[in-house]
Amino acid sequence: MADGTARTITLIVVDDHPVVRDGLRGMFESAPGFEVLGEAADGVEGVDLVARLDPDVVLMDLRMPGGGGVAAIAELVRRGARSRVLVLTTYDTDSDTLPAIEAGATGYLLKDAPRDELFTAVRAAADGRTVLSPAVATRLITRVRTPGAPGNEALSAREREVLELVAKGTSNRGIAAELFISEATVKTHLTHMFAKLGVKDRAAAVAVAYDRGILG
Repeated sequence: MADGTARTITLIVVDDHPVVRDGLRGMFESAPGFEVLGEAADGVEGVDLVARLDPDVVLMDLRMPGGGGVAAIAELVRRGARSRVLVLTTYDTDSDTLPAIEAGATGYLLKDAPRDELFTAVRAAADGRTVLSPAVATRLITRVRTPGAPGNEALSAREREVLELVAKGTSNRGIAAELFISEATVKTHLTHMFAKLGVKDRAAAVAVAYDRGILG
């Protein structure tokens, strides 16, 4: 930006509906601080586009002919892409949300999200922060809260440090470097933390931690 106070966030839109892509492009191009680098009609094309354009954020639909969003997210993670994936879809069922988050999505929003909420979510995703629509967050928390399940044991100071870095989107390697421990030790802390929170993945851990006031 001209005043040096904020950077421009680059993004690509992956959706099989041209009208949706046009609408999102117009929305972001009319707002300061965003630049749409390109569009893709399916997940396979989206992965190729990320490799060529290296955007900060990918707005990813889930159900697309020719290549779905979950497979694309998993492939981007496998390739070590730095781009954060923000799922933007009409589907909020467990069969959609959980696989997308487990595959590595940084956030999950529904297409009926207000314009300002979407802008805020993209900025947060670009910073590596987990973004979940209220409906999806509630669904995740409900999913992990089963009667008699673990989840009330206090986290250790080190586990809290790991959790805070997870909430910022830091990778296991990044956490290891930040805390001067090995990646194997990070994985051990994550395993213990997941067990104490009664969850199975990073996004659910962050959602439950915010809900219980462990984080911010």
